[in-house]
Amino acid sequence: MRNDNLNTRWEGTDLLVLNNDQPIDRIAAREIHRVILVCRHGSDAPSDLRFAVVETTADHILLPAPSGIAGRVHFERQSFWLQRPCVYWVDEARAPLPRRLLRGVWLLRRQQPGFVRLPHGELAGVIEQWPLDGPQSWEQRKWAHIVRNRLLPSTGAVPRSKPRQ
Repeated sequence: MRNDNLNTRWEGTDLLVLNNDQPIDRIAAREIHRVILVCRHGSDAPSDLRFAVVETTADHILLPAPSGIAGRVHFERQSFWLQRPCVYWVDEARAPLPRRLLRGVWLLRRQQPGFVRLPHGELAGVIEQWPLDGPQSWEQRKWAHIVRNRLLPSTGAVPRSKPRQ
């Protein structure tokens, strides 16, 4: 399926996947167990999202970044995501997918899959090998990043000068 016109949106408590504004899949929010955001260079910026994996009891749903899933997870329904700590993060270099899920000709394949729904068992073993960070909402991750990169060193890291004699 071409993903040029793929989009996502919330409708009630369901996350809809649309192609050319026509619903092609529906994910009930109560069935979402985990969302894995696979980002470029370990970044946590929504613009660096490569693809997302939405895990339900029975399936894994792969959604490419152009579907708008970053906004649906990061900015819409923030209280939902804070109440259900189920958002995880991984660097794309550490999250390989089986070749059959990647688009393009053999040498020109991109590490960005198209939209696909797979039975849970088909991808569970692959995802188990990914070093996931989380669960963290985008806001929690942003503040943790700020703390890690703060300008002032912690008090334990400051060398003490020797007293003069």
